[in-house]
Amino acid sequence: MTRSRVGRVGAAAGERAGQPAGRRAREEVREAVLESAWAELVATARRTVADGLVVGTSGNVSVRVGDTVLVTPSGVPYDRLTPDDATGVDLDGRQVLGTLVPTSELPMHLAVYRADPDARAVVHTHAVHATAVSLLVPELPPVHYMAAALGGPVRVAPYAAYGSDELARAMLDALADRTGCLLRNHGTITYGTSLDQAYDRTAQLEWMCRLWLTASSVPGRSPSLLTPDQLAEATERLRGYGQRG
Repeated sequence: MTRSRVGRVGAAAGERAGQPAGRRAREEVREAVLESAWAELVATARRTVADGLVVGTSGNVSVRVGDTVLVTPSGVPYDRLTPDDATGVDLDGRQVLGTLVPTSELPMHLAVYRADPDARAVVHTHAVHATAVSLLVPELPPVHYMAAALGGPVRVAPYAAYGSDELARAMLDALADRTGCLLRNHGTITYGTSLDQAYDRTAQLEWMCRLWLTASSVPGRSPSLLTPDQLAEATERLRGYGQRG
């Protein structure tokens, strides 16, 4: 198996610069980390399609490795992405890896990473039920305790043109003290400390939106909603959820 473009370019640069052995070793480790992160990013992007959260090349995924943000390229079907297609930028948006143009939604991704140093992955989708909810209310009603996993009731950011700085600013306002929000007439965005966590939050958000739409569609009935105290209790319980090593 040939080395990916990430490895080949990095190795060639090291040889040309005559780097000491220790520095070359560190570069090789970084290249291996980037290759692994790119493979995980591509797998997550393909999962958004398989799970019906995006159609075609809509939506995008990114992961932060140090000061490099790997991101899906613009307009390329995820099933066609290869290791040689790795695309990365620095936190100022300057392309530092690959030749494909990064996603048009790069401003949103970078805004998240700049705002929260703990953010390591961002998932943006055009999920049907979540987008439908964004057309109807300014905030997803708290119909389930999993809202606590996103920091509380999920807000809807006002509409702005895709790829714009205005949209990134609106998103950040909606994300205050949250790890996910809806984008009016557009979709969803969530983030986490890993791609798995960011994706799980996206899936949970879409499920809660579907739940609310289903319950609220029953004639003559209104869904019961959780109180702030009930959400606070759920938040505390979720802190200890899962396996602990």
